[in-house]
Formats: sequence, C-alpha cells, structure tokens
Amino acid sequence: MTQEPFFIGWTNRLPPGMRLPVLGVAAGLVVVMLALSVLLAQGAGGGGAGNWAGDAVLRGTFTARPYPLLHLPPDAAHKQGHTVLLSAFGKAQIPDAARHDGQAMQAAGALIRRGDLDMLAVNDPAQLQPAEGIAPPLPPVKLGRWRLSGEICDGKCAAGAMRPGSGLAHRACASLCLAGDIPPVLVSVEPVAGSVFFLLAGPDGGAVSPALLRLTGVRLQLDGDLERQGDLLVFRADPATVRVL
Repeated sequence: MTQEPFFIGWTNRLPPGMRLPVLGVAAGLVVVMLALSVLLAQGAGGGGAGNWAGDAVLRGTFTARPYPLLHLPPDAAHKQGHTVLLSAFGKAQIPDAARHDGQAMQAAGALIRRGDLDMLAVNDPAQLQPAEGIAPPLPPVKLGRWRLSGEICDGKCAAGAMRPGSGLAHRACASLCLAGDIPPVLVSVEPVAGSVFFLLAGPDGGAVSPALLRLTGVRLQLDGDLERQGDLLVFRADPATVRVL
C-alpha cells in the first residue's frame, strides 16, 4: 500500500515529496512581486523623473488665486513667461499669501522639478521679499472646454518631492499636503495642449472644493475650462461632472 506524504505542523518539516513544489510556488510569487514593483515604478515616472533641482532665487509677479504662483517674465527659453507653483516648508502653503497678490516679488527656496512642472519651496518667510523692475505677466489665454482623465495629486510631491508622488501608495501623503493648501494638480493620462500637468482650480477660478480633493489616488474624469497662464495650464474643473473610472 502506497503512503501519500502529508504535513504535520508540529514537526516544522515538510515531507520530501512536498518541498520542491512549495519552493517553486514561493519562487514564483517572488518573481511576480518583483515584476509588479517594476511596473508600478515605471508608472510613477510619467512626465519625467521628479527631482530636487537645488536652491534657486526667482523674480516675478506673485498671485494668490487659485493657489500661490510666481509668474516669471518671458525669456529665451519661455516665450510666454514661466509660471512656478509655490509652497512653504513641509505640507503647508505660503502664509498670508493674499497680502502679496499682484505684487512683484523675489522668492528664494528649493526648486522641485518634474517635466514641465516646477515648484519652489519657500521654507522661510524671509525668503519672500518685494522686488522692482519686473514686467507684469501676460493675460491668461482661454483654451476652451475640455474633458480630462487622470489623477488628482498634490503639486509638491507630484513635482518630485517624493517618489512615487502619485497613485494609491501616495494617497495618504497627498491628502495631508492638500489639506495644507499645497496646490493640487491633475496628472493627465495623456498630453493635452502639450502637457500632462494641470493646476486645478474651481469653476470660478478659485480654490478647488474639498469634496473633489478627497478623490486623490484614483483615476477619474472631469469637465472644465482650460486656460494657459504663462506656460502653466490651469484647469477650472466642474465638480458636478466628476466620474471615477
């Protein structure tokens, strides 16, 4: 009579005939997890690898709506000007931003860059000072009504402060950043008007509704009006049109 091998838990040993199959299954699981890790890492890198680009001193016009921005004058590399997102230290926004609205300012801090998305982290209020001799920014250019699909992220981590700066793995961190009024961005699944990064605003051009910002880390679809401020695309999203994909 043939005896079939079986497992006795208290012996802490596998029968000889079961060792190879169990090792094969374990090795297969390791390979699958490594492959998934590579795919997730590649998905987090869309739009260029984010990085801390070093200290920078920038001069431009400060605007506070919908979120603090610094509009740099046109130059050889940016014919329409260059618009940079602003934040303060950690997961917080520039304090008392409204009092600087419309003023020419010099801002110093750590520059974070991913693709065509730039953010300057002004870690000390003393690094933001009035400036003179700066031309005002060009008026916004209306680009019509659009339907965009993508993911809501915080602009600081999406620009490269953390990696991954998007996806479910980053959802808790993004929620804290957005609660601190870090500018929210929509990372599109494909380029629109030359970019995959869009500063999110409400339908009236103000801040985004908290209900919409709770949908971080998921793929969704939104309708809204698109405009260009310098080289930054601003998407005035209509919360009533949101659809989770």
